[in-house]
Amino acid sequence: MLPDVLGEALGFGPIGHSPMPPCPWPRPKSPKPLRSPAWTAVAENVPSLFAVPEAAKAPPEPPRLGVRLDQHEGAVRIVDVNAGSLAERSGIKAGDRVVEIAGMPAQRTAQVIAAVEKTVAAFGGIDILVNNASAIQLTGTLACDMKRYDLMNGVDARGTYLAGRSCIPHLKKSANPHILTLSPPLDMSAKWFAPHVAYSMAKYGMSMCTLAWAEEFRKDGIAANSLWPRTTIATAAIKNLLGGDAIMRMSRTPEILAEAAYRIFQKPKSFTGNFLIDDTFLAGEGVSDFDRYRVDPSQPLQVDFFVPDDLPPPPGVSLQAKS
Repeated sequence: MLPDVLGEALGFGPIGHSPMPPCPWPRPKSPKPLRSPAWTAVAENVPSLFAVPEAAKAPPEPPRLGVRLDQHEGAVRIVDVNAGSLAERSGIKAGDRVVEIAGMPAQRTAQVIAAVEKTVAAFGGIDILVNNASAIQLTGTLACDMKRYDLMNGVDARGTYLAGRSCIPHLKKSANPHILTLSPPLDMSAKWFAPHVAYSMAKYGMSMCTLAWAEEFRKDGIAANSLWPRTTIATAAIKNLLGGDAIMRMSRTPEILAEAAYRIFQKPKSFTGNFLIDDTFLAGEGVSDFDRYRVDPSQPLQVDFFVPDDLPPPPGVSLQAKS
Protein backbone atom coordinates (compact mmCIF):
# COMPACT_ATOMS: atom_id res chain seq x y z
CA MET A 1 0.00 0.00 0.00
CA LEU A 2 3.01 2.31 -0.06
CA PRO A 3 4.65 2.17 -3.45
CA ASP A 4 6.67 5.36 -2.89
CA VAL A 5 6.67 5.90 0.85
CA LEU A 6 10.35 5.42 1.48
CA GLY A 7 11.17 7.17 -1.78
CA GLU A 8 9.72 10.20 -0.05
CA ALA A 9 11.10 9.43 3.37
CA LEU A 10 14.34 7.58 2.90
CA GLY A 11 15.02 6.71 -0.74
CA PHE A 12 15.49 3.86 -3.17
CA GLY A 13 18.82 2.69 -4.47
CA PRO A 14 22.37 1.97 -3.48
CA ILE A 15 23.87 4.35 -0.96
CA GLY A 16 27.62 4.68 -1.35
CA HIS A 17 30.59 5.38 0.84
CA SER A 18 31.71 8.89 1.71
CA PRO A 19 33.65 11.16 1.36
CA MET A 20 32.68 11.63 -2.25
CA PRO A 21 35.17 12.31 -5.07
CA PRO A 22 34.53 14.85 -7.84
CA CYS A 23 31.56 14.08 -10.05
CA PRO A 24 32.70 11.75 -12.87
CA TRP A 25 29.98 12.49 -15.42
CA PRO A 26 29.64 15.49 -17.79
CA ARG A 27 27.92 18.71 -16.85
CA PRO A 28 24.36 18.83 -18.26
CA LYS A 29 23.49 21.49 -20.81
CA SER A 30 20.96 23.08 -18.46
CA PRO A 31 19.87 22.51 -14.85
CA LYS A 32 17.02 20.03 -14.37
CA PRO A 33 14.76 19.45 -11.36
CA LEU A 34 15.99 16.59 -9.20
CA ARG A 35 14.00 13.43 -9.90
CA SER A 36 16.63 10.93 -8.78
CA PRO A 37 15.28 7.66 -7.32
CA ALA A 38 18.68 7.11 -5.72
CA TRP A 39 18.34 10.06 -3.35
CA THR A 40 14.72 11.12 -3.14
CA ALA A 41 15.74 9.81 0.26
CA VAL A 42 16.89 13.14 1.55
CA ALA A 43 15.02 15.53 -0.69
CA GLU A 44 12.16 16.46 1.60
CA ASN A 45 12.66 20.14 0.85
CA VAL A 46 12.23 19.63 -2.90
CA PRO A 47 8.55 20.65 -3.31
CA SER A 48 7.72 18.22 -6.14
CA LEU A 49 8.57 15.16 -4.04
CA PHE A 50 5.90 15.60 -1.35
CA ALA A 51 2.14 15.84 -1.58
CA VAL A 52 1.32 16.19 2.12
CA PRO A 53 -1.54 18.43 3.28
CA GLU A 54 -0.70 21.71 4.96
CA ALA A 55 -1.59 20.31 8.37
CA ALA A 56 1.18 17.73 8.01
CA LYS A 57 3.97 20.11 7.08
CA ALA A 58 4.89 21.20 10.61
CA PRO A 59 8.11 19.28 11.38
CA PRO A 60 7.38 16.43 13.79
CA GLU A 61 9.85 15.11 16.33
CA PRO A 62 12.28 13.48 15.72
CA PRO A 63 13.43 16.02 13.12
CA ARG A 64 12.82 15.46 9.44
CA LEU A 65 15.69 14.24 7.32
CA GLY A 66 16.58 17.88 6.78
CA VAL A 67 18.54 18.06 3.53
CA ARG A 68 18.23 20.52 0.67
CA LEU A 69 19.50 19.50 -2.76
CA ASP A 70 20.54 21.58 -5.76
CA GLN A 71 22.66 21.28 -8.88
CA HIS A 72 26.18 22.68 -8.84
CA GLU A 73 28.87 22.38 -11.50
CA GLY A 74 26.97 19.64 -13.29
CA ALA A 75 26.30 17.49 -10.22
CA VAL A 76 23.52 17.22 -7.68
CA ARG A 77 24.84 18.52 -4.37
CA ILE A 78 23.63 18.70 -0.81
CA VAL A 79 23.58 22.41 -0.10
CA ASP A 80 22.15 22.48 3.41
CA VAL A 81 21.74 20.05 6.32
CA ASN A 82 19.43 20.90 9.21
CA ALA A 83 20.97 20.76 12.66
CA GLY A 84 19.81 17.72 14.62
CA SER A 85 18.29 16.04 11.58
CA LEU A 86 18.59 12.40 10.58
CA ALA A 87 20.93 13.47 7.79
CA GLU A 88 23.30 15.18 10.22
CA ARG A 89 23.18 12.16 12.51
CA SER A 90 24.14 10.01 9.50
CA GLY A 91 27.23 12.09 8.77
CA ILE A 92 25.81 13.81 5.66
CA LYS A 93 27.13 17.33 5.22
CA ALA A 94 26.77 20.28 2.89
CA GLY A 95 28.91 19.89 -0.19
CA ASP A 96 28.49 16.13 -0.48
CA ARG A 97 27.57 15.00 -3.98
CA VAL A 98 24.69 12.73 -4.93
CA VAL A 99 24.60 10.25 -7.80
CA GLU A 100 21.77 11.32 -10.10
CA ILE A 101 20.08 8.41 -11.85
CA ALA A 102 16.95 9.90 -13.38
CA GLY A 103 14.08 7.83 -14.70
CA MET A 104 15.59 4.40 -14.10
CA PRO A 105 12.95 1.64 -14.51
CA ALA A 106 13.52 -0.79 -11.65
CA GLN A 107 12.86 -3.89 -13.76
CA ARG A 108 15.28 -3.12 -16.62
CA THR A 109 18.42 -5.13 -16.15
CA ALA A 110 20.98 -3.02 -18.00
CA GLN A 111 19.90 0.26 -16.40
CA VAL A 112 19.98 -1.16 -12.89
CA ILE A 113 23.42 -2.69 -13.35
CA ALA A 114 24.68 0.58 -14.84
CA ALA A 115 23.26 2.54 -11.90
CA VAL A 116 25.06 0.30 -9.43
CA GLU A 117 28.35 0.63 -11.29
CA LYS A 118 27.90 4.39 -11.49
CA THR A 119 27.41 4.53 -7.74
CA VAL A 120 30.50 2.40 -7.07
CA ALA A 121 32.56 4.56 -9.44
CA ALA A 122 31.45 7.73 -7.66
CA PHE A 123 31.67 6.56 -4.04
CA GLY A 124 34.07 3.63 -4.08
CA GLY A 125 31.55 1.08 -2.81
CA ILE A 126 28.05 0.38 -1.52
CA ASP A 127 27.05 0.08 2.12
CA ILE A 128 23.24 0.06 1.97
CA LEU A 129 20.60 -1.03 -0.52
CA VAL A 130 16.99 0.07 -0.01
CA ASN A 131 14.46 -1.79 -2.14
CA ASN A 132 11.40 0.44 -2.27
CA ALA A 133 10.22 0.72 -5.87
CA SER A 134 6.73 -0.72 -6.31
CA ALA A 135 3.80 -0.78 -8.71
CA ILE A 136 0.26 -1.24 -7.44
CA GLN A 137 -3.20 -2.16 -8.71
CA LEU A 138 -5.72 -3.37 -6.17
CA THR A 139 -7.96 -5.52 -8.36
CA GLY A 140 -8.99 -9.14 -8.47
CA THR A 141 -7.88 -11.76 -10.95
CA LEU A 142 -10.31 -11.01 -13.79
CA ALA A 143 -9.78 -7.26 -13.56
CA CYS A 144 -5.97 -7.49 -13.64
CA ASP A 145 -4.69 -8.12 -17.16
CA MET A 146 -1.31 -9.68 -17.84
CA LYS A 147 0.29 -6.35 -18.73
CA ARG A 148 -0.47 -5.01 -15.26
CA TYR A 149 0.52 -8.33 -13.67
CA ASP A 150 3.87 -8.23 -15.45
CA LEU A 151 4.43 -4.60 -14.42
CA MET A 152 3.77 -5.23 -10.72
CA ASN A 153 5.82 -8.40 -10.52
CA GLY A 154 8.53 -6.93 -12.74
CA VAL A 155 8.98 -3.80 -10.62
CA ASP A 156 8.34 -5.28 -7.17
CA ALA A 157 9.67 -8.84 -7.04
CA ARG A 158 12.00 -8.83 -10.05
CA GLY A 159 13.25 -5.32 -9.33
CA THR A 160 14.14 -6.28 -5.76
CA TYR A 161 15.91 -9.44 -6.90
CA LEU A 162 17.80 -7.56 -9.62
CA ALA A 163 18.90 -4.72 -7.35
CA GLY A 164 20.04 -7.19 -4.70
CA ARG A 165 21.88 -9.40 -7.17
CA SER A 166 23.65 -6.34 -8.60
CA CYS A 167 24.63 -4.83 -5.25
CA ILE A 168 25.53 -7.90 -3.19
CA PRO A 169 29.05 -8.34 -4.66
CA HIS A 170 29.80 -4.77 -3.54
CA LEU A 171 28.00 -5.11 -0.21
CA LYS A 172 30.28 -8.04 0.65
CA LYS A 173 33.16 -5.54 0.81
CA SER A 174 31.41 -3.19 3.25
CA ALA A 175 32.11 -3.17 6.98
CA ASN A 176 28.44 -3.21 7.99
CA PRO A 177 26.28 -3.86 4.90
CA HIS A 178 22.48 -3.71 5.00
CA ILE A 179 19.69 -4.55 2.57
CA LEU A 180 16.35 -3.06 3.61
CA THR A 181 13.23 -3.96 1.63
CA LEU A 182 9.89 -2.19 2.01
CA SER A 183 7.74 -5.30 2.11
CA PRO A 184 5.37 -7.02 4.54
CA PRO A 185 5.73 -9.93 6.93
CA LEU A 186 5.07 -13.30 5.29
CA ASP A 187 1.56 -13.78 6.69
CA MET A 188 -0.14 -16.24 4.33
CA SER A 189 -3.72 -15.41 5.33
CA ALA A 190 -6.13 -15.72 2.40
CA LYS A 191 -7.59 -12.28 3.12
CA TRP A 192 -4.36 -10.66 1.93
CA PHE A 193 -4.51 -12.47 -1.42
CA ALA A 194 -8.14 -12.89 -2.46
CA PRO A 195 -8.92 -9.21 -3.22
CA HIS A 196 -5.72 -8.46 -5.20
CA VAL A 197 -3.65 -11.59 -5.72
CA ALA A 198 -1.32 -10.14 -8.37
CA TYR A 199 -0.26 -7.22 -6.17
CA SER A 200 0.09 -9.46 -3.12
CA MET A 201 2.29 -11.89 -5.06
CA ALA A 202 4.51 -8.99 -6.11
CA LYS A 203 4.91 -7.61 -2.57
CA TYR A 204 5.41 -11.04 -1.00
CA GLY A 205 8.02 -11.76 -3.66
CA MET A 206 10.01 -8.88 -2.20
CA SER A 207 9.67 -10.39 1.27
CA MET A 208 10.85 -13.76 0.01
CA CYS A 209 14.07 -12.08 -1.12
CA THR A 210 14.59 -10.89 2.45
CA LEU A 211 13.93 -14.37 3.83
CA ALA A 212 16.36 -15.96 1.38
CA TRP A 213 19.15 -13.39 1.49
CA ALA A 214 19.28 -13.26 5.29
CA GLU A 215 20.24 -16.93 5.30
CA GLU A 216 22.12 -17.15 2.00
CA PHE A 217 24.46 -14.27 2.82
CA ARG A 218 24.67 -14.66 6.59
CA LYS A 219 28.18 -16.10 6.19
CA ASP A 220 29.15 -13.02 4.16
CA GLY A 221 27.97 -10.68 6.90
CA ILE A 222 25.20 -8.98 4.90
CA ALA A 223 22.11 -8.03 6.91
CA ALA A 224 18.78 -8.37 5.07
CA ASN A 225 15.57 -7.11 6.68
CA SER A 226 12.08 -5.97 5.69
CA LEU A 227 10.22 -2.95 7.07
CA TRP A 228 6.47 -2.30 6.80
CA PRO A 229 4.18 0.40 8.24
CA ARG A 230 1.32 -0.37 10.58
CA THR A 231 -0.74 2.45 9.11
CA THR A 232 -1.07 4.15 5.77
CA ILE A 233 1.62 6.76 5.15
CA ALA A 234 0.93 10.29 3.84
CA THR A 235 2.46 10.11 0.37
CA ALA A 236 1.37 11.14 -3.09
CA ALA A 237 0.61 7.50 -3.93
CA ILE A 238 -1.80 7.18 -1.00
CA LYS A 239 -3.51 10.45 -1.89
CA ASN A 240 -3.81 9.81 -5.62
CA LEU A 241 -4.61 6.08 -5.63
CA LEU A 242 -6.22 5.16 -2.36
CA GLY A 243 -8.54 7.81 -0.98
CA GLY A 244 -7.51 11.43 -1.46
CA ASP A 245 -7.32 13.90 1.41
CA ALA A 246 -9.48 11.77 3.70
CA ILE A 247 -7.00 8.86 3.79
CA MET A 248 -4.10 11.31 4.09
CA ARG A 249 -5.56 12.71 7.31
CA MET A 250 -5.84 9.15 8.67
CA SER A 251 -2.17 8.41 7.98
CA ARG A 252 1.20 8.82 9.62
CA THR A 253 3.99 10.88 8.09
CA PRO A 254 6.92 9.30 6.21
CA GLU A 255 9.26 10.25 9.05
CA ILE A 256 8.22 7.20 11.07
CA LEU A 257 9.74 4.95 8.40
CA ALA A 258 12.77 7.20 8.02
CA GLU A 259 13.46 6.96 11.75
CA ALA A 260 12.99 3.18 11.73
CA ALA A 261 15.27 2.75 8.72
CA TYR A 262 17.96 4.96 10.25
CA ARG A 263 17.96 2.85 13.41
CA ILE A 264 18.08 -0.39 11.42
CA PHE A 265 21.19 0.82 9.59
CA GLN A 266 22.88 1.48 12.94
CA LYS A 267 22.41 -2.16 13.92
CA PRO A 268 25.27 -4.63 13.46
CA LYS A 269 25.16 -6.93 10.46
CA SER A 270 24.11 -9.77 12.77
CA PHE A 271 20.69 -8.05 12.92
CA THR A 272 19.22 -9.90 9.96
CA GLY A 273 16.19 -11.87 8.78
CA ASN A 274 13.68 -9.61 10.54
CA PHE A 275 10.23 -8.57 9.29
CA LEU A 276 9.65 -5.35 11.18
CA ILE A 277 6.51 -3.28 11.73
CA ASP A 278 7.57 0.35 12.12
CA ASP A 279 6.01 1.29 15.47
CA THR A 280 6.70 -2.07 17.12
CA PHE A 281 10.37 -1.86 16.15
CA LEU A 282 10.68 1.76 17.28
CA ALA A 283 8.98 1.00 20.60
CA GLY A 284 11.64 -1.64 21.17
CA GLU A 285 14.21 1.08 20.50
CA GLY A 286 12.79 3.28 23.24
CA VAL A 287 10.46 5.52 21.21
CA SER A 288 7.23 6.18 23.12
CA ASP A 289 5.58 9.21 21.48
CA PHE A 290 3.95 8.09 18.24
CA ASP A 291 1.42 10.91 18.08
CA ARG A 292 4.16 13.11 16.60
CA TYR A 293 3.87 11.09 13.38
CA ARG A 294 0.13 11.64 12.89
CA VAL A 295 -0.98 13.89 10.04
CA ASP A 296 -4.21 14.78 11.83
CA PRO A 297 -4.57 13.64 15.46
CA SER A 298 -8.34 14.24 15.32
CA GLN A 299 -8.69 11.33 12.88
CA PRO A 300 -8.32 7.59 13.59
CA LEU A 301 -5.37 5.92 11.92
CA GLN A 302 -6.01 3.62 8.93
CA VAL A 303 -4.31 0.25 9.32
CA ASP A 304 -2.29 -0.76 6.26
CA PHE A 305 -2.55 -3.98 4.27
CA PHE A 306 -0.61 -7.08 5.31
CA VAL A 307 -0.26 -6.28 9.03
CA PRO A 308 -0.72 -9.65 10.79
CA ASP A 309 -3.58 -9.88 13.28
CA ASP A 310 -1.23 -11.23 15.94
CA LEU A 311 0.97 -8.12 15.85
CA PRO A 312 -1.00 -5.48 17.81
CA PRO A 313 0.28 -1.93 18.37
CA PRO A 314 2.92 -1.50 21.07
CA PRO A 315 1.64 -1.06 24.63
CA GLY A 316 0.20 2.42 25.16
CA VAL A 317 -0.08 3.17 21.42
CA SER A 318 -3.62 3.86 20.20
CA LEU A 319 -4.83 4.10 16.61
CA GLN A 320 -8.01 5.89 17.67
CA ALA A 321 -8.67 9.59 17.13
CA LYS A 322 -7.33 11.95 19.77
CA SER A 323 -9.86 14.13 21.52
